[in-house]
Amino acid sequence: MSFLEFGLSESVIHGVQSMGYVDPSPIQLRAFPIVLSGRDLIASAQTGTGKTAAFGLPILTKLGKHRPGGSPRCLILEPTRELAAQVETAFRDFSRFNDLTVSVMYGGVGYGKQREDLKNGVDTLVATPGRLLDHLEQGALDLSQIEILVLDEVDRMLDMGFLPQVRRIVERCNKERQTLFFSATIPPELQGLTQWVVRDPVIIEIGHRRSPADTISHALYPVSRDQKFELLLALLNKIDFTSVLVFCRTKVGADQVAAKLKAQKLSVVAIHSNRTQNERMDALAGFKSDKYDIMVATDIAARGIDIAGVSHVINFDVPQHPEDYVHRIGRTGRAEATGEAFTLFTGEDLEHVTKIEYFIGRKIDRQKLEGFNYLYCALFASEVPGAAPKPIRRKTPASRRR
Repeated sequence: MSFLEFGLSESVIHGVQSMGYVDPSPIQLRAFPIVLSGRDLIASAQTGTGKTAAFGLPILTKLGKHRPGGSPRCLILEPTRELAAQVETAFRDFSRFNDLTVSVMYGGVGYGKQREDLKNGVDTLVATPGRLLDHLEQGALDLSQIEILVLDEVDRMLDMGFLPQVRRIVERCNKERQTLFFSATIPPELQGLTQWVVRDPVIIEIGHRRSPADTISHALYPVSRDQKFELLLALLNKIDFTSVLVFCRTKVGADQVAAKLKAQKLSVVAIHSNRTQNERMDALAGFKSDKYDIMVATDIAARGIDIAGVSHVINFDVPQHPEDYVHRIGRTGRAEATGEAFTLFTGEDLEHVTKIEYFIGRKIDRQKLEGFNYLYCALFASEVPGAAPKPIRRKTPASRRR
């Protein structure tokens, strides 16, 4: 089916086609008719499947034309500043051929432009809970005209402790609104939230909530702790990458790994919550524009960043929460593209690896890098008995590494 078959407005179809979209994704195919019908919706799909367009295109169709000086008619709540900025950009792109307006609110920046946008009239408001509540308490914002409320990445909002803030915001919204939940997973805690926020919702689940996308090839690389960075460097020299996300457990660790990679003359940037908002936006922009080949990140980037074309993900540190493994490696293999993910792990990480494998319901392949001068590691005896070194697939000459 094409975008023309759902009753989306001509301007919205023109906007999405100008962005290079050809056919709707599975989550879009299921969500479009439900959102357009006015029903409440709870939708779960893996990252990289087009959730923003799944709610964005029908919402813009329903909003129709801009109302000058009016209060927001659509509110989209996001857990992080990066996600809020990303969704605002997507809505601007989708609506480039109509006069609908969109504004974004998040902390870490001044209030001036946000207040000015509200004064001029905003059709769609994308916001993080904390900054939105600031505007509400200052009397600068009215949510009584909200026709559509979207709670995006709901599982992440619950993880970050935003539930009390979300409740206060929802209570200020128009009671006759349409409410849409979009999330990568539907945790049990979500049941209590849905009982008072949505009314008779349609529930959509696309794919296996606990498993990585089928387009991602992922493996574990046992190594002694003293050789972790050496193995990371060897992997980067062996694979043919276009862009790589390297995940570290801590902010200090991310800075240290980035500094070591820079010392090797690699094009790298680090991103984590200790960086200012401008530094984080500059890092993202540089990574997306190919200024940097490698981005070293903490889990702030696992769910809240949408970057097309990431060819490889490397977990320098094993994530401590199984869900984060799926979200981290889900940064590659997006939108039906193929991708590869490697996780370095030491004996201290074995408990976390076991939990990840239980969570995704399968054992992850253990591999050794051909030609790497390994020191003895007890994991080799228990995890990869007799395994022959497995070379990494090369596609074309590595022309992008600097």
